[in-house]
Amino acid sequence: MIAVGHRWGLAVFPLGAAVIAGVFAVRLAVRTRRRLRPPEDVWAVAPAMYALASFAMFFGVVGGWSVVEFRLYWLFGAVLNVPYLFAGEVYLLSRRRAVGHTVLALLVVLSAVAACVVARAPVSTNELAQALPLGRKAFGKDGTPNLLAQLYSIPAYFLLLFGLVWSAWQMRSTPSLRPRAVGVFEIAVGATIVAIGSGIGAAFHVVPLFSVSLAMGVAVMFAGFLATSAPARASTRSTETPQH
Repeated sequence: MIAVGHRWGLAVFPLGAAVIAGVFAVRLAVRTRRRLRPPEDVWAVAPAMYALASFAMFFGVVGGWSVVEFRLYWLFGAVLNVPYLFAGEVYLLSRRRAVGHTVLALLVVLSAVAACVVARAPVSTNELAQALPLGRKAFGKDGTPNLLAQLYSIPAYFLLLFGLVWSAWQMRSTPSLRPRAVGVFEIAVGATIVAIGSGIGAAFHVVPLFSVSLAMGVAVMFAGFLATSAPARASTRSTETPQH
């Protein structure tokens, strides 16, 4: 069943967010083909999910939400996206690769669980008639998908912020980590823009705020991802300076 469509003006920003995230995912994927970079390998998954969720929202707002579109939007946008951002941060900031491998393995298992839950949960087609369906209403008969969004994304978001504080602390004695700290800061800011904008927009059905926050947030995160590639150049300069 497909709900009635809504205005194009509300769908422009999710489309923009999807394009930005898609381009970014491709760029990261191309970079990792040349050289294995675990943080970027994982982070390539996050913007790909973001792009898929944003495309689902675009089609839902423009043509009316289908059950499949809402499930994709919820799984990859509300549940899994932020945890994969955090997993990439773990690889970036941890000195032991095994820590990142452990977090990623656990996340893959949790992703499979979430996919099964969201795919099987009943969806209220009446709620899909809204421009921006709410998870707690769309999954009214089964609140598990809405609970998963809280259990997965909220802790991952605060862990992402904790990583920012940790990297900033390390930066005091290790100047070469400064670009990483800047990058993680921008990623955290982008995630915050999405979290606040989508939270307020969804709660009060302010679709323009929700849509704009998607595009702005992913753009800021894109800048943060690019900044994390700078430490090698900074380290090179720091090692060359004492020779003069």
